[in-house]
Amino acid sequence: MKLSQLCNRTALRASAVALTALLGVGMVGETASADPVKPSAVTSVTKQGRTWHLKVYSAAMNTDIAVDVQRPVDESAPAPNLWMLNGLDGGEGTASWKAQTKALDWLADKQVNVIQPIGGLGSYYTDWQKPDPVLGVNKWKTFFTEELPPLLDETLHSTGRNALAGLSTSGTSVLQLAEAKPGLWKSVAAYSGCAQIADPMGQQFVKLATETWAGGNTQNMYGPSNSPLWAENDPVINAEKLRGTLLYVSSGSGIPVMDDVEYYVDSAPGPTGGVNLALGMIIEAAVNGCTANLKNRLDSLSIPATFQFTPVGTHYWPYWEEALHNSWPILAQGMGLTA
Repeated sequence: MKLSQLCNRTALRASAVALTALLGVGMVGETASADPVKPSAVTSVTKQGRTWHLKVYSAAMNTDIAVDVQRPVDESAPAPNLWMLNGLDGGEGTASWKAQTKALDWLADKQVNVIQPIGGLGSYYTDWQKPDPVLGVNKWKTFFTEELPPLLDETLHSTGRNALAGLSTSGTSVLQLAEAKPGLWKSVAAYSGCAQIADPMGQQFVKLATETWAGGNTQNMYGPSNSPLWAENDPVINAEKLRGTLLYVSSGSGIPVMDDVEYYVDSAPGPTGGVNLALGMIIEAAVNGCTANLKNRLDSLSIPATFQFTPVGTHYWPYWEEALHNSWPILAQGMGLTA
């Protein structure tokens, strides 16, 4: 081999080594300059009497979430956390415990932190597959089961025991969340929530709430109707995961009483009131069927639960407020309180 050829090969080899080293330095530099992941944290606390308004950064959703907390009657002593999920609008509008009931006043003499997350319109408080053009990024299951609990315990100096209650769409969510993180909430109360979502009727119920009323797209939530994610998030199918949780589940028959009629007519005079009354009857009757199916499933698994099937009742707040009172002994037991 000629000296010139050897020199050329040596030069090429040296150039390759240098280029590799240069690329390596560039790649390391890029990695080093990447922004670190911002951890979930309580970013602010505004105290207004016994109500604390928290802002909680969710790394999963990359945004601040408002969480209102009604502090216990004795703020000097540790207290458990009662999570109360709101209705379809996530508490951003009027579908909230605070706006529609006197539940907070009723709980004011109890040794409990009342946790009220604000947000999640039409999300069912679940983890969506992808962002929705209307409803945005929804990773509520991750926020509720992983991010928020330790932050609440640290900020509120709570006892670490939790209970969970929800109504209508969030009545479905509380069962899903309990199955997603068994043991996190020792007791769970679901009022007028459809516990089955994977079958055609259950899917239509979710689509009615999320698509028709909230403007989102369930394709971004669980995917098409044949996606396995519907079954993976169905409380009836996954009922075995509720074993060990204290359960209270209630629903009405859909048959209205005069107070129901007056409520709907007064809320929206004219034909709209009649239409809303009919919807309240139909929705509650359908929910009643879902609730019966959940009971049958739990009975087949020998999982104990308290069910309350009222002979009358449509889909609205006075029934849920009454159900909160009726379920309090079970919620309190899970939190280690005397009813």
